Amino acid sequence: MSPVIRVLIAEDSVTVRELFRELLRDAPDMAIVGEAGNGIEAVALTKSLRPDLVVMDIAMPKMDGFEASRRIMIEAPTPIVVVSASYDVRDVRVSMQALHAGALAAIPKPSGPLSPRFEDDARQFTETLRSMSQVKVVRRWPDRARDPRPPVAARAGVRPRVIAIAASTGGPAAVQQVIADLPADFPLAILLVQHLAPGFVDGFASWLDTAGPLRVRVASDQEPLQPGTVYVAPDARHLGVAGHLRIALAEAPPINGFRPSANHLFTSVAEELGRSAVALMLTGMGDDGCLGLAVLRRAGGRILVQDEKTSIVFGMPGAAIEAGLADWTLPLQDIASMLRSFVAPGDTL
Repeated sequence: MSPVIRVLIAEDSVTVRELFRELLRDAPDMAIVGEAGNGIEAVALTKSLRPDLVVMDIAMPKMDGFEASRRIMIEAPTPIVVVSASYDVRDVRVSMQALHAGALAAIPKPSGPLSPRFEDDARQFTETLRSMSQVKVVRRWPDRARDPRPPVAARAGVRPRVIAIAASTGGPAAVQQVIADLPADFPLAILLVQHLAPGFVDGFASWLDTAGPLRVRVASDQEPLQPGTVYVAPDARHLGVAGHLRIALAEAPPINGFRPSANHLFTSVAEELGRSAVALMLTGMGDDGCLGLAVLRRAGGRILVQDEKTSIVFGMPGAAIEAGLADWTLPLQDIASMLRSFVAPGDTL
């Protein structure tokens, strides 16, 4: 028999806490081990009870769910699912703020027992908790000052023309930091595969577009790549590169369950650009991208991987490192500086 998933509820509303009890009542593999009425209690109970999962509200007294999530990921790393009645987590800005704070997922409050959707909502709710409880999260570290010295120069050899980035769980916040730290005149194009729930990509791209000086857009098939622009893979289509530095979108079947797939992206840039491509693997669950990174390595491309200490989930970066594919393993705050070291003043795409 599988071990019981121990759940901590952080919610100031007695009514909503009762709803969560009702939703989990018929889940034999889950048990509520504690309830917190505010964010300070949520942090303290997470540290003392060591639950497998925290279900976190956002609007709570004394400390909100965003700050409580940040504190938990620093002091007692635990999978967190944000479920809010006060905020609309379908609003991309709210969801991204929750993910930036360290939550693995943000879902709307399920309907109550009198709703005809109750059984479906209960099933989706428990499935989400069950899935997120299995994620192996790592400790968040308080922001440190960036080293004013640049990283070891990476400019030797063929100058890259495209940066291909892949991320999954924990990725939105990591991608945002990398993008925000690049200058407006960054001369390379950036292709991004971020695993997202359907319907979020447009809002995600708009949110990223406000992160820094680079332009961010959802990729369109056959559009020419432009320097200083981030192209986000659209829903349910693979992202790659075609001849003459154009976007190539594909509706081919999912690869290992993913479409868009990091394997497809990395393989495409390897085949089209070879040594002129750089791949960046950021935080995420699973190993999507490893096969494509191996193709890129054989083609002479360069590979950067986020380190374990700064990854929310070390699955994808860890798989790349274990396979011996990382040329550089860097903390998140140093990645943009390394990317800048690949180019020189006056470089163009």
